[in-house]
Amino acid sequence: MDLSADFILPDDKTSGLLIGRAWLPGTPAGPSPVVLADDVVHDLSALAPTVSALLDLEELTERIRAALHGGKLTAIGELEAILSNSAWDARREGVAYFLAPCDLQALRASGVTFVDSMLERVIEEQAKGDPAQAEAIRESLAAEIGTQLASLKPGSPEAARLKESLIERGQWSQYLEVGIGPDAEIFTKSQPMSAVGAGAEIGILATSVWNNPEPEAAVVVNGRGEIVGATLGNDVNLRDVEGRSALLLGRAKDNNASCALGPFIRLLDESFDMAALARTAIEVEVTGEDGFTIADTYPLSAISRSPEELVRQAFNADHQYPDGLVLFLGTMFAPVQDREVPGEGFTHKPGDIVTIRSKELGALVNRVNHCDKIAPWTFGSLALMCNLAQRGLLT
Repeated sequence: MDLSADFILPDDKTSGLLIGRAWLPGTPAGPSPVVLADDVVHDLSALAPTVSALLDLEELTERIRAALHGGKLTAIGELEAILSNSAWDARREGVAYFLAPCDLQALRASGVTFVDSMLERVIEEQAKGDPAQAEAIRESLAAEIGTQLASLKPGSPEAARLKESLIERGQWSQYLEVGIGPDAEIFTKSQPMSAVGAGAEIGILATSVWNNPEPEAAVVVNGRGEIVGATLGNDVNLRDVEGRSALLLGRAKDNNASCALGPFIRLLDESFDMAALARTAIEVEVTGEDGFTIADTYPLSAISRSPEELVRQAFNADHQYPDGLVLFLGTMFAPVQDREVPGEGFTHKPGDIVTIRSKELGALVNRVNHCDKIAPWTFGSLALMCNLAQRGLLT
């Protein structure tokens, strides 16, 4: 697992403002928002006790830079040391380590936002979660409707006409409804405080036989509904569970350590804006202890709905997030390469190393294990409030 600074940081290193969250030693120990400056990590709790509160500050980037340049922030350690201590199996007491870079924000996800993954959701549905049936359905479906979907704008009159045609032909699906209809799929990925960060283990159910990573960009939204930054995410998915029934989405998506985010939130500023995010490419690689490797890259520009539109559908007059929101944007990655049994495609094995990278956002690296073998999630919102009070950070 490569957690070196050269690999984990964006290509332009710390040219932009990279906000993280770290567990800091002390009496008591606890989590704090942090910022990188060159090769040193600084505690941001002097500005705000949580990442959620930090991102709500007016003139955010200016205030962080002023605090850095004014010497008002405490340095907590060298970046390399903290990164090396962030691996799930290498943590040393008395040394800080990185967590997921969010805390109280809602963790939500957009589904079926790329044509390729939309077709894979329809395949899961038609295969009833059985990977042995997937390849035959994939070939038939791609020939029938694949080319018709490629250039459609969701919610357009053309999309409505295709819907009518597919209904008449008996080929309509609930996944096509959210893929090309007016309403995006926005679902709860996990609970606030439950995400894991770079170096941590990510979880799949031991009973799942067909699952995969979902490498995604995620936008970070403050409590006023403003997009303030972006990060990388792994929306770990159990394809066999979701394929049995869409009503099992929660079981397929929200399990112990099934949501990974990081390594850092890159704030929007003169070095990185929404146009730069739209140009980014998401890279993914899975390497197994059995020698299996699969890798792919996809452009975020292929998304069917813009990040701004997805945020508007999630955060609006009908639904607010006063503690902020992290919104996964969906993935184009849908691995079909056979791992063992011909025709059954890809599935994870414990010990897999999953690397998700973007030159603008850095690298999110995690190890796969069964959910019940990973340390249980015990530090939630109440524990955070108690911890902050004990450390004198609540006023």
